[in-house]
Amino acid sequence: MLSTPLLWLIAGSILCLMELIFPTAFVELMMGISAILVAAVSLVVPHLTLQVFLWLFFSTTSIFLSQRLLAPKRKVSMLEGDTEGETLTEIAPGQAGRVLYEGSSWRAVCADENLAIAPHQKVYIVERKGNTLYILPVTF
Repeated sequence: MLSTPLLWLIAGSILCLMELIFPTAFVELMMGISAILVAAVSLVVPHLTLQVFLWLFFSTTSIFLSQRLLAPKRKVSMLEGDTEGETLTEIAPGQAGRVLYEGSSWRAVCADENLAIAPHQKVYIVERKGNTLYILPVTF
């Protein structure tokens, strides 16, 4: 019969190899490394229940940390390149209107709530929230 540390080593190796065959964003790899760590701990701690809980804890922690550390930072800026548009409709103070930006019509609100913008005026896009652009007139 195989010893408990050897079973944990085999399970860890299989999980690590599965990551090579079926990529899962390092989930199987982290679980495999956790099983290898538990194999080392099982030399000292003979209780299988505690080993399983340690494996679950190591796996969960390492998966969470790997996702936080290795995941690309998503910092998308709408203001790359051309930040100018043109109003299609009048934008009354505190009201929404339409702006032509990059060839498409967008819902737009003036960033200064006390300012009105006439139609066919050049504007700067200063921010985007969802599908709404926050704009200021070029003459501002």
